[in-house]
Amino acid sequence: MSGSKLASLLLFALVFAVTSATAQSQTQSQSSQAQSQAPQVSAPPAAAPAAKPADVASPDAILAATYDVISGPAGKRDWDRFRSLFVPGARLIAVQKGKDGNLAARVFTPDDYIIRGGPYLEKNGFFEREASRHADRYGNIMQVFSTYESRHDGKDVAPFARGINSFQLFFDGARWWVVTIFWQEETPDTPLPKEFLPAAH
Repeated sequence: MSGSKLASLLLFALVFAVTSATAQSQTQSQSSQAQSQAPQVSAPPAAAPAAKPADVASPDAILAATYDVISGPAGKRDWDRFRSLFVPGARLIAVQKGKDGNLAARVFTPDDYIIRGGPYLEKNGFFEREASRHADRYGNIMQVFSTYESRHDGKDVAPFARGINSFQLFFDGARWWVVTIFWQEETPDTPLPKEFLPAAH
Protein backbone atom coordinates (compact mmCIF):
# COMPACT_ATOMS: atom_id res chain seq x y z
CA MET A 1 0.00 0.00 0.00
CA SER A 2 2.75 2.43 -0.90
CA GLY A 3 1.63 5.97 -0.18
CA SER A 4 3.74 7.25 -3.07
CA LYS A 5 1.29 5.59 -5.49
CA LEU A 6 -1.79 7.30 -4.22
CA ALA A 7 -3.10 10.85 -4.57
CA SER A 8 -3.64 12.97 -1.47
CA LEU A 9 -6.93 12.65 0.34
CA LEU A 10 -9.62 15.25 -0.47
CA LEU A 11 -10.22 17.79 2.27
CA PHE A 12 -13.80 17.83 3.47
CA ALA A 13 -15.24 21.08 4.82
CA LEU A 14 -18.37 21.47 6.92
CA VAL A 15 -20.62 24.26 5.59
CA PHE A 16 -22.95 26.05 7.99
CA ALA A 17 -25.96 28.02 6.73
CA VAL A 18 -26.57 31.50 8.15
CA THR A 19 -30.20 32.51 8.60
CA SER A 20 -31.17 36.17 8.25
CA ALA A 21 -34.89 36.34 8.81
CA THR A 22 -36.05 39.93 9.32
CA ALA A 23 -39.54 39.47 10.73
CA GLN A 24 -38.84 36.91 13.47
CA SER A 25 -39.39 37.50 17.15
CA GLN A 26 -36.40 37.54 19.52
CA THR A 27 -37.29 34.06 20.74
CA GLN A 28 -37.41 32.68 17.21
CA SER A 29 -34.11 34.35 16.36
CA GLN A 30 -32.39 32.85 19.41
CA SER A 31 -33.82 29.41 18.61
CA SER A 32 -32.61 29.63 15.02
CA GLN A 33 -29.14 30.71 16.15
CA ALA A 34 -28.92 27.82 18.60
CA GLN A 35 -29.86 25.35 15.88
CA SER A 36 -27.26 26.72 13.45
CA GLN A 37 -24.54 26.32 16.11
CA ALA A 38 -25.55 22.80 17.15
CA PRO A 39 -22.84 20.15 16.69
CA GLN A 40 -23.04 18.29 13.42
CA VAL A 41 -23.64 14.56 13.80
CA SER A 42 -21.90 12.36 11.24
CA ALA A 43 -23.74 9.43 9.72
CA PRO A 44 -22.53 6.09 11.07
CA PRO A 45 -20.08 4.23 8.80
CA ALA A 46 -21.66 1.71 6.46
CA ALA A 47 -21.52 -1.92 7.52
CA ALA A 48 -18.77 -3.96 5.91
CA PRO A 49 -19.70 -6.68 3.40
CA ALA A 50 -19.74 -10.20 4.81
CA ALA A 51 -16.21 -11.58 5.05
CA LYS A 52 -15.01 -15.00 4.01
CA PRO A 53 -14.64 -16.87 7.33
CA ALA A 54 -11.18 -18.07 6.31
CA ASP A 55 -10.04 -14.44 5.79
CA VAL A 56 -10.85 -13.33 9.33
CA ALA A 57 -10.29 -16.46 11.42
CA SER A 58 -6.92 -15.39 12.86
CA PRO A 59 -4.36 -12.56 12.76
CA ASP A 60 -2.33 -14.58 10.24
CA ALA A 61 -5.40 -14.99 8.05
CA ILE A 62 -6.51 -11.36 8.00
CA LEU A 63 -3.00 -10.06 7.27
CA ALA A 64 -2.59 -12.59 4.47
CA ALA A 65 -5.99 -11.60 3.04
CA THR A 66 -5.10 -7.90 3.16
CA TYR A 67 -1.93 -8.43 1.15
CA ASP A 68 -3.57 -10.91 -1.21
CA VAL A 69 -6.59 -8.79 -2.12
CA ILE A 70 -4.54 -5.83 -3.37
CA SER A 71 -1.93 -7.95 -5.16
CA GLY A 72 -2.03 -9.25 -8.70
CA PRO A 73 -1.50 -8.37 -12.34
CA ALA A 74 -3.08 -5.25 -13.80
CA GLY A 75 -6.84 -5.46 -13.40
CA LYS A 76 -9.71 -4.95 -11.01
CA ARG A 77 -9.45 -6.16 -7.44
CA ASP A 78 -12.16 -7.77 -5.32
CA TRP A 79 -13.03 -4.59 -3.47
CA ASP A 80 -15.91 -6.14 -1.54
CA ARG A 81 -13.43 -8.62 -0.10
CA PHE A 82 -11.15 -5.69 0.74
CA ARG A 83 -13.98 -3.81 2.49
CA SER A 84 -14.98 -6.94 4.43
CA LEU A 85 -11.67 -6.94 6.31
CA PHE A 86 -12.15 -3.50 7.90
CA VAL A 87 -14.19 -2.57 10.93
CA PRO A 88 -16.71 0.23 10.20
CA GLY A 89 -14.86 3.53 10.66
CA ALA A 90 -11.45 2.01 9.86
CA ARG A 91 -8.65 4.19 8.55
CA LEU A 92 -5.61 3.79 6.32
CA ILE A 93 -2.87 6.33 6.99
CA ALA A 94 0.19 6.98 4.83
CA VAL A 95 3.25 8.94 5.90
CA GLN A 96 4.14 11.12 2.91
CA LYS A 97 6.61 13.92 2.21
CA GLY A 98 5.20 17.01 0.56
CA LYS A 99 6.86 19.23 -2.03
CA ASP A 100 8.00 21.46 0.82
CA GLY A 101 9.88 18.54 2.33
CA ASN A 102 7.64 18.29 5.37
CA LEU A 103 6.12 14.97 6.43
CA ALA A 104 2.38 14.55 6.81
CA ALA A 105 -0.03 11.77 7.67
CA ARG A 106 -2.54 11.29 4.84
CA VAL A 107 -5.71 9.69 6.16
CA PHE A 108 -7.95 7.51 3.98
CA THR A 109 -11.06 5.46 4.51
CA PRO A 110 -11.09 2.06 2.78
CA ASP A 111 -13.34 3.58 0.09
CA ASP A 112 -10.94 6.51 -0.36
CA TYR A 113 -8.17 3.99 -0.95
CA ILE A 114 -10.30 2.16 -3.51
CA ILE A 115 -11.16 5.38 -5.37
CA ARG A 116 -7.54 6.53 -5.55
CA GLY A 117 -5.74 3.21 -5.81
CA GLY A 118 -8.21 1.33 -8.01
CA PRO A 119 -7.38 3.08 -11.31
CA TYR A 120 -3.65 2.55 -10.75
CA LEU A 121 -4.10 -1.14 -10.01
CA GLU A 122 -6.27 -1.61 -13.09
CA LYS A 123 -3.38 -0.40 -15.28
CA ASN A 124 -0.35 -1.72 -13.37
CA GLY A 125 0.71 -5.00 -11.87
CA PHE A 126 1.24 -4.71 -8.13
CA PHE A 127 2.32 -7.45 -5.75
CA GLU A 128 2.87 -6.78 -2.08
CA ARG A 129 3.94 -9.42 0.42
CA GLU A 130 4.92 -9.56 4.04
CA ALA A 131 8.64 -10.11 4.56
CA SER A 132 8.83 -9.95 8.35
CA ARG A 133 6.57 -9.38 11.35
CA HIS A 134 6.69 -8.16 14.94
CA ALA A 135 3.41 -8.47 16.85
CA ASP A 136 2.07 -7.75 20.33
CA ARG A 137 -1.32 -8.80 21.66
CA TYR A 138 -3.33 -7.99 24.73
CA GLY A 139 -6.82 -9.44 25.15
CA ASN A 140 -8.80 -8.59 22.04
CA ILE A 141 -6.41 -6.04 20.54
CA MET A 142 -3.23 -6.60 18.58
CA GLN A 143 -0.65 -4.39 16.94
CA VAL A 144 1.58 -5.71 14.16
CA PHE A 145 4.64 -4.19 12.51
CA SER A 146 4.48 -5.96 9.15
CA THR A 147 7.46 -5.29 6.89
CA TYR A 148 6.26 -5.21 3.28
CA GLU A 149 7.92 -5.58 -0.10
CA SER A 150 6.25 -4.21 -3.23
CA ARG A 151 6.86 -5.52 -6.73
CA HIS A 152 5.39 -4.76 -10.16
CA ASP A 153 5.46 -8.45 -11.09
CA GLY A 154 5.18 -11.55 -8.99
CA LYS A 155 8.40 -12.79 -10.59
CA ASP A 156 10.49 -9.69 -9.81
CA VAL A 157 13.51 -10.54 -7.71
CA ALA A 158 14.06 -7.13 -6.12
CA PRO A 159 11.18 -5.03 -4.74
CA PHE A 160 10.74 -1.49 -6.00
CA ALA A 161 9.66 -0.41 -2.52
CA ARG A 162 9.81 -1.62 1.07
CA GLY A 163 8.42 -0.27 4.30
CA ILE A 164 6.35 -1.08 7.35
CA ASN A 165 2.59 -1.49 7.59
CA SER A 166 1.53 -0.95 11.18
CA PHE A 167 -1.71 -2.92 11.60
CA GLN A 168 -4.07 -2.46 14.51
CA LEU A 169 -6.38 -5.47 14.80
CA PHE A 170 -9.49 -6.20 16.85
CA PHE A 171 -11.06 -9.55 17.76
CA ASP A 172 -14.77 -9.29 18.57
CA GLY A 173 -15.07 -12.83 19.85
CA ALA A 174 -16.11 -14.24 16.48
CA ARG A 175 -13.73 -12.74 13.91
CA TRP A 176 -10.75 -10.41 13.43
CA TRP A 177 -11.01 -6.87 12.01
CA VAL A 178 -8.49 -4.38 10.65
CA VAL A 179 -8.95 -1.13 12.57
CA THR A 180 -6.02 0.84 11.14
CA ILE A 181 -3.18 0.40 8.69
CA PHE A 182 -0.53 3.09 9.23
CA TRP A 183 2.45 2.82 6.90
CA GLN A 184 5.72 4.43 5.93
CA GLU A 185 7.89 3.59 2.93
CA GLU A 186 11.60 3.04 3.37
CA THR A 187 13.86 5.86 2.17
CA PRO A 188 17.62 6.45 2.29
CA ASP A 189 16.98 8.63 5.35
CA THR A 190 14.82 5.99 7.05
CA PRO A 191 16.28 2.55 6.29
CA LEU A 192 14.57 -0.47 7.79
CA PRO A 193 16.35 -1.60 10.97
CA LYS A 194 17.60 -5.14 11.30
CA GLU A 195 14.91 -6.17 13.76
CA PHE A 196 12.25 -5.54 11.09
CA LEU A 197 14.02 -7.39 8.28
CA PRO A 198 13.70 -11.09 7.40
CA ALA A 199 15.99 -13.34 9.41
CA ALA A 200 19.12 -14.35 7.51
CA HIS A 201 19.09 -17.95 6.33
